[in-house]
Amino acid sequence: MSTTKNYAGIPDEFAQLETAKVILVPVPYGGTANWGKGTEKGPEAFLEASQNMELYDIETDTEVFEQGIYLADAITENSSPEAVVDAVHKVTKEFIKRNKFVTIFGGEHSLSIGTVRAFNECFDNLTVLHIDAHADLRKSHNGSKFNHACAMHEASQTTNLVQIGIRSMAAIEKTFMDEERTFFAHDMVNDEYWMDKVIELMSKNVFISFDLDALDPSIMPSTGTPEPGGLFWYETLEFLKQVFEEKNVVGFDIVELSPNPADRSSDFLAAKLYYKMLSYKFMGEAVDDVYDNTYDIEYKSGNNTSKFEDDED
Repeated sequence: MSTTKNYAGIPDEFAQLETAKVILVPVPYGGTANWGKGTEKGPEAFLEASQNMELYDIETDTEVFEQGIYLADAITENSSPEAVVDAVHKVTKEFIKRNKFVTIFGGEHSLSIGTVRAFNECFDNLTVLHIDAHADLRKSHNGSKFNHACAMHEASQTTNLVQIGIRSMAAIEKTFMDEERTFFAHDMVNDEYWMDKVIELMSKNVFISFDLDALDPSIMPSTGTPEPGGLFWYETLEFLKQVFEEKNVVGFDIVELSPNPADRSSDFLAAKLYYKMLSYKFMGEAVDDVYDNTYDIEYKSGNNTSKFEDDED
């Protein structure tokens, strides 16, 4: 992993765990990739690109790093896919319980099994917004339930899963797919209202799992399995901004950057995408606002909920 001390080289005062509103957890894992390799190098390439990024966002007129972004230790567990998922789940939940806005950068998509599980345990009536070229709904693949091709199976059974940008899947995945909550790329290109339709299907609390191969390979070639016919930059930002404005986005992960040393444009796009998503989340919040459980963080307990507050279990 990178020896970078702070995310994007931000000053120490904005990079402290105690005061930062945002947690960034790198997960350099690529253990179940079966074609394009290299996703384990994605977090390091992302962090390096972030070091060379302007920190003023023109669109929102903000410098979101001033909200505080703490770069957590990378999750380096790689003994088995299941162990990786368990480690991601544990670390993610621990940071959620500290009332932080938790973000994860992978690594391959199997890690999202752990992130989704943690957020689903902590937020009531959770929508998982899955932005991806692939359905990732297999119950198991290559003998494992923790394969990247299974990244959204658990979410399909336990959350309000809404999928957009899908353009590659196996026939067996139709068994687990809710086609009324699935937006295929070939339909989206001819539907000017797809963004509004997606928004209508989501509950209040939303976790975003963003696989970079959702984007068209003309702008994002460095993924494990690039698929033609993907989303483009400005339509993606338009949609994400609308989601952040209309819903309570409780966290997100970004996965599947497989860096190419000969072309760093994908690394930089990933860095910009991450920063744009933070900018949309905090664009209406003053830098000196007290962080007071803005994200409605709560345990599920039947019809009652209890705030985390000082619970550090």
